Amino acid sequence: MPLPVVTPFGSAISRVTYRQRLAMLSCLVGAVGFSVAASDAKAAQAAASNAKKATASTSHVSSSKQAAPAKKPASSLQARGVEEISVGSSRRQRSGGGGMMRVETAPHSVQTVTKEYIETRSPVSTALDLVQMMPSVNITSPDTSGMQGGQVQSRGFTDRDMGIMLDDVNAGQAKYLAEIIDSENVEEVSMTPGSASRDLPVVSAAAGIVNSRSYLPSHKMGGVTDFSYGTNNLSRQFIRLESGDIGNTGVRGYFSFSHAHARSWMGSGINERRHIDFGLRKDWKNGSNANLFVSWNQSDWTIDNYPTESQFLNYKHTGEGWGRSSHPDNANYWKNNFNHWNQIFLSAPIHIVLNDKLTFHLHPYLTYGQGWSAAPTAQQPDAMGNPQNAVSYFQEHGDRVVGVTASLGYDIDRHNHLSFGYWYNNSETDRSYPTSFVMPGGGAPSPNWGKYRTDLGDRQVAGYETHSLFIQDTAKYLNDKLVINAGFKFVMVNAWNHDYYGRQGRNSTEPLPQLSIGYNIDSQNQVYVNAEGDYRQPTENDMGWLYTNVPILKNQYSIKEELGYRHHNKYFMFDLSLFNYNVTNRVVDEYIGMNNYRPFSIGSQTMRGFDAMIAGREFYGFSPYASVEYLHATQDSNVYDPYQNVMLHSKGTQAIMAPRVMANFGLTYKYQGFFANAGVHYTGPQSVSIAGDQRIPGYVTDNLSVGYHFKPVSFLQSPTIRLNFTNLTSSIVRTAAMGAVYSAKDGATAYVGSNAPATAYGNVFMVQPRFSMTGTVSTSF
Repeated sequence: MPLPVVTPFGSAISRVTYRQRLAMLSCLVGAVGFSVAASDAKAAQAAASNAKKATASTSHVSSSKQAAPAKKPASSLQARGVEEISVGSSRRQRSGGGGMMRVETAPHSVQTVTKEYIETRSPVSTALDLVQMMPSVNITSPDTSGMQGGQVQSRGFTDRDMGIMLDDVNAGQAKYLAEIIDSENVEEVSMTPGSASRDLPVVSAAAGIVNSRSYLPSHKMGGVTDFSYGTNNLSRQFIRLESGDIGNTGVRGYFSFSHAHARSWMGSGINERRHIDFGLRKDWKNGSNANLFVSWNQSDWTIDNYPTESQFLNYKHTGEGWGRSSHPDNANYWKNNFNHWNQIFLSAPIHIVLNDKLTFHLHPYLTYGQGWSAAPTAQQPDAMGNPQNAVSYFQEHGDRVVGVTASLGYDIDRHNHLSFGYWYNNSETDRSYPTSFVMPGGGAPSPNWGKYRTDLGDRQVAGYETHSLFIQDTAKYLNDKLVINAGFKFVMVNAWNHDYYGRQGRNSTEPLPQLSIGYNIDSQNQVYVNAEGDYRQPTENDMGWLYTNVPILKNQYSIKEELGYRHHNKYFMFDLSLFNYNVTNRVVDEYIGMNNYRPFSIGSQTMRGFDAMIAGREFYGFSPYASVEYLHATQDSNVYDPYQNVMLHSKGTQAIMAPRVMANFGLTYKYQGFFANAGVHYTGPQSVSIAGDQRIPGYVTDNLSVGYHFKPVSFLQSPTIRLNFTNLTSSIVRTAAMGAVYSAKDGATAYVGSNAPATAYGNVFMVQPRFSMTGTVSTSF
């Protein structure tokens, strides 16, 4: 059946207004570029006449992957960019709250957790778990083992509006991070909720960027290993082996492997994951370097059942759960609700210092996924005419993303660093929807097994090709107190979709200007302003859930302004960010089962508010941290509900999945070998339907980590034991909606335990898993 078309109506802010604002922003960027160019000529003459008097020059970095040219040999600690490390200061000196906050200098909002904090968390933590205490995000996870990833809410957006990245490569949706890297190999996680650098290869950055940095191989041969055991029969093993410097080649590398196994926390089900990470680094004495990171992931896990409001309340009051059944003859048997997936990720950036002023950066990347998800469907007659349980599939024959960014960086003078380049990306999904009988004894067979298959299903191929040009200039004046960054990116996209109904295609372009200005009042105080345009383009997976008899969704576009202030001293650090977003063609996603989503447009939205965070330096072993966000997000359009065939009067209501208040408090304590970290997170009430007729109340979650670092024993250099606890209060709360729905009156088929399938209404929810404990022993060697 063709899917309903959703058309936004009643936009509160006209397209002319947005185009005017975009034009003004583009002109402002152009004006700054012109003025910078004019000042460059004067600066060049002044620099030439004063060259002999100059004692130092300021180097400039356009991105975290571009290091400043240097003639001296690279040190053993490699700088990853201007935000990573500075001469005379250590990472620990630049962080507070036990690594939950870091001193930032970029002229836009940046929120970072460092290795100091990451090492206190459980090894099963994903990159999402590591940033859950940041003011701009609400992180929700369906399991305690970290295998199924999770979701992000940020300033009225979701992770599908963000660039979720590893080493400046797009990882797709937030839940996929768990398939790409182990937490032991994550150095830091940074979030820029209001900004995205123009040279990043992203098609969705309306809500900014979450960028994880992978571990750089050690110069010393050795390794790390850990073993974890915990609630829900969780067991996990990890080992990383380091080559150290290989002779005088300047090459070093590592190889790691992990295996995890756990039960589902609600109902029946078994989950398993195998993962490999491989890293290689080559350094040259002039500052050039090359990196290679490759990962492989294989996961087999039970697809959770997500409860409706009535099912959740029934569990809360009676204890009757909504999980999968343990009975093989039941349609909702856990082996009939299964996901099998293989994923490969490759990133290979190369940075070449051509001379003292000119650098070249090349970054090819590849991601490839293949597998299937199964779910119960209506019984079908066998060869004898007897009804048999059956399953339907989403089968991914290959989801491929391949691309490259190339850029030149040039130090025009001691004030200006110019970079410009090109980005190419090709993404495609090849999928089908077959049907099979379940195996004798229950369980979904592979859809490739012909003996059980009853229907091959429709085949669909969707994708897009991106060509993009970008340019940006970073200028520093007044003894580097004033930093101006002006950039522009122009994106050209060719999208296609081919299915049972036929073929369709669309060409689109997006202009993406950016202007940010930062001023250091003194060594402890900074103010900044940032303005930019960003967009969200339907991905190959988005288009894969839309038939070709409806138009491809228009790109979502956001105009964003941000104003910030920072302060730090020897006692604490403080960061305040005020923001305003205007969004047209807002795209949200409906959960359709089997961990898949279908996008639709709901018109215009406005988001405005502020983030504040504060962290204390270590004082008698204690390091406190606190953050808060206030968000006023409104739906600016009435929206047509195709299921009820009515116009929803949603204009002026609270935007869906946009809680007004979020707050966090954390405390870290260290004494000799002992360490502990505790965190409490609050998310306020939020609307979970576009009509505003369904809401969830505010809730509190918590976590605790305690451990001890022992002295070295023989070849065991850092024996450590730690305990990690989540949901200490055993709260039974809904943490987020699985997706967007038009109204609480919309119906869908739902399964609960061994009960027969029934029609349920409204949204379905992710629920905070019950109390869990994970114990870990680890050491380096």
